[in-house]
Formats: sequence, C-alpha cells, structure tokens
Amino acid sequence: MSSTTQTATDPSPVIPPPREQSSGGVLSFLAGRLRQIGIFIALIAIVILFQILTQGTLLTPRNVTSIINQNAYVLILAIGMVMIIIAGHIDLSVGSVVAFVGAMSGIFIVQWGLPVWAGVLLGLVVGGLIGAWQGFWVAYVGIPAFIVTLAGMLTFRGLTQMVLQNVPITPFPDSYVAIGSGFLPQPSATSTFEILTVVLGVAATAGLLLSQFRERAKRVKMGLEDEPRSWFLVKAAFTAVFILAITFTLASYRGTPIVLVILAALVLLYSTVMNRFVFGRHVYARGGNLHAAQLSGVDTKRVDFWLFVNMGVLAAIAGIAFTARSNSALPGAGTGFELDAIAAVFIGGAAVTGGIGTVTGAMIGGLIMGVLNNGMSLLGLGSEVQSFIKGFVLLLAVAFDIFNKRRAANASK
Repeated sequence: MSSTTQTATDPSPVIPPPREQSSGGVLSFLAGRLRQIGIFIALIAIVILFQILTQGTLLTPRNVTSIINQNAYVLILAIGMVMIIIAGHIDLSVGSVVAFVGAMSGIFIVQWGLPVWAGVLLGLVVGGLIGAWQGFWVAYVGIPAFIVTLAGMLTFRGLTQMVLQNVPITPFPDSYVAIGSGFLPQPSATSTFEILTVVLGVAATAGLLLSQFRERAKRVKMGLEDEPRSWFLVKAAFTAVFILAITFTLASYRGTPIVLVILAALVLLYSTVMNRFVFGRHVYARGGNLHAAQLSGVDTKRVDFWLFVNMGVLAAIAGIAFTARSNSALPGAGTGFELDAIAAVFIGGAAVTGGIGTVTGAMIGGLIMGVLNNGMSLLGLGSEVQSFIKGFVLLLAVAFDIFNKRRAANASK
C-alpha cells in the first residue's frame, strides 16, 4: 500500500489545507463580510470620483484639512450614536445638545469671564447632565428613546434660543478657538513642512499595526482566527498607506488639527471599550437580544442609562469643537447634525435592528458623508441636490444591509 494512502485503521488525522493558502477560503471570507468590505470600496471609489471631477482639488493639503475640520464634530457624534444604535436605541437630540452646550460655554467663558478650561469642563458637565436626564426616562421610566430624544431635540433647541435670547455670543478667546481650528504645533510663518505631524503619524501607524498583529497572534494561538492571512496583510497595508498619506498631506499644509487629535483619542478609547471591556460586550448583548441579555444577568437599565450619559458628554465635546471653530455660539448651531451622525452610523455598517456596528465603521461612514459634502460643494451643487444624493446613499446603504441579511439567511437554510 502506498504510504500516502490512508486506511480506516490509520489513526493519523486528515489535515485540511491551511485556510491561509486557499483562494477559495479567502473568497468565502470576503463574501461573508461583503458589508464591511463594501464600505472601504465605497469610500475609495467616492474619493477617486471626486478627485477626478474636481480636477485634483479634493486631495489638496488645504482641502483635506478642511474636510477634517468641517466633519470632526459629526464624527465625534457618530462615536456615541453608533453605541446608542447598537443597543437598539436612537438619539434625535444631539444637534440641539450641541447648540445648548455651545451656548452655555459662551455664557461661562465670554459673559462670566471664566477661564477656558473651566468653561470647557462645565460644558462637559452640562452635556453629562443632559444625557443623565434623557437616560433616566429611557432606562428607568421605560419611555422609548425615540420619544424622549425627540422631546429633547425640541426642549434643548428652545433652551438654546432662550439663554442666547436669539443673539450670538462672540468672540471667544484664542485658546478656546484653537480647539476647533488650531493646529499642533501652531505653524510659523516660514514653516512649509511640519516634522511633528510626520512623527505623530508614523508613530500612530506603527502602534496600530503592532496592536493588530498582536491581537491576531492571540486569536491564532487560541484557535479563534478565521481571517485569511493574505486579507489581513492587505488590510493592514491599506490602513498604513491611508494614515501615512493623510499624515504627509497634513504636514505639507499647516500640521495636525487639534480637533483631529481629540477625535483620534476618542476613536482609540471607544474602540477599546467596545472590543475589550465588559460594558462594550453588554451593549452588544443588549442590542442583539434584550431578553437573553437580561437572563444572562446584564443590567440593561444601567447600560441604557450610561449610554445616554456618554452620548451627552460626546455631544458636549462636539458642541465645544463646533463653537470653537465658528468662534460664535449660535442659536441655530447643530441643526441637522443628528441626521448626519445617524447616516454615518448606518452607512458605516450598523444594523437597524441593533446588535451590529463598530466605531471604525461609523468613522468610515462619516468620512463618506464628509467627502460627499465637500466634493459636491467644490462642484458647485446646490444644497437641494446634496440632500437628495445623501438621502439616496443612506437608502442604498440600509437596503444593502437588508440584502446581505436575507442572502445569509437563505444560505443557512
């Protein structure tokens, strides 16, 4: 008998070909994650499209910096919103909270003369209290979040107009304005390339790649890894190139926007919370199956309460960033921000029914919305056309999600 032939009494196991080397395994893996991969492809396609249509204006250093500064506060809101939506809720009040916190920071700093740090800290406290107020009604009274936050949207918009008396507060101190429109480091008149930005970008890229490789090594060691090595390497390489490209683009203009540093810190913090902390697992469990989560001992009321407190604090950060960039506390600030944040979350892969979504996906969805807004503005399209296109993109994203779920359900039968 040939040594390569296995008999029924041969105790040696049949070892299948490694998944890493199987092109079919890679394709099946990608097919199973079509929704997440499609987001990356959509972002790249939109960037390339508008880069061509705007004749190269989209990716100029000045415009890239503008995209970041114009969309940072919406991306900050999207971090909290994705957690809310994963848990099966929604928050319609964040735009009004942005306006109210901005108004209160104007009163604290400009009218009362408090130091900037004190005004910022009090603004965060105001946001947390608003979140606690809404979280109480949702978690402990049992009123649906849609109703509570709809009431909050009206209430805090009215309070903003009342405290401002429909008159903007301006100007703010330079140290406050720098939060929304300053740079790290503050560029000199003669600087043409910011070395610190390059150092930060390279360090961030190296740290992110090291973290990804370590995390993958742990999963492989525990036998939990199902991602093909080839796809992992492609994804890691794309991430590194993307971050380094942004780094050198920013460095060639004015350096790193301070609001980008704030956003990056929040993304890192909340990605860690959702992926590694017990609270993050409870959020996914609550949104995936409420009854099962309760039977498993998850205090779903406490989870709901702290989700809205967190959303209030993040809305306060976004409000401070927006007010700082505008250098003015406006009665109409934040109008429509809740819709942009919700759209970013759903475009980024969150499920309408809850239980599914990531902070990274929400960031990509927000970037898609930001590039669409900026690209269409560069092309001179009117606000009505922009609203139509953004609404259509959101509808396609949700329809694509439903299509994937049905396809998966049919394949499992």
